[in-house]
Amino acid sequence: MGSIPSTPVKETPPLRHIWIITGPSGCGKSTIAQFIARELQLPYIEGDDYHSESNVQKMANGIPLTDDDRWSWLETLRNKAVEALTFGSDGCVVTCSALKRKYRDIIRLAGHAAPDVVVRFVYLQASQELLLQRVKARAGHFFKDNMVKGQFEILEEPDETEQDVLVVPVKHDLPIVKALALQKVELVMQESS
Repeated sequence: MGSIPSTPVKETPPLRHIWIITGPSGCGKSTIAQFIARELQLPYIEGDDYHSESNVQKMANGIPLTDDDRWSWLETLRNKAVEALTFGSDGCVVTCSALKRKYRDIIRLAGHAAPDVVVRFVYLQASQELLLQRVKARAGHFFKDNMVKGQFEILEEPDETEQDVLVVPVKHDLPIVKALALQKVELVMQESS
């Protein structure tokens, strides 16, 4: 009796995650993103570093950014995240307010870069009152407390249809928020490996 030829099994490459840490100004994006990047040994991209000079000037002068102001910034962040993966990393962590669904959709296009690239968002959910307190207490940042209200006016919180978003409430003390965010990220990574 002859043997049946075996079909070669295609090995699926491990997924590479782009983690976008989102939320309004003052919610802790940079702090949480740096923590996750350090714990998982992933490259970290600070979204604020990629704003154009005109965007920074607008925000420093209390002028809200328009959608047109944000498009090239969002595209740059998306491209920087994909670029970070080309250097052999299995993921990266990026800060970006991503206040509207259409902004998140622009970043989601990074998942089209390769079949093994997955974009996930960690939404740091906080009240306007808490963020006003935090932004007032920040020294040396171009974003002023009067801009928080404007961010909440345009904020489109992720809903159940955005299944790539993990929600982390930031009403707790920072160590708890860090642990919660990391736990959610690690769980997704374990489930997808």
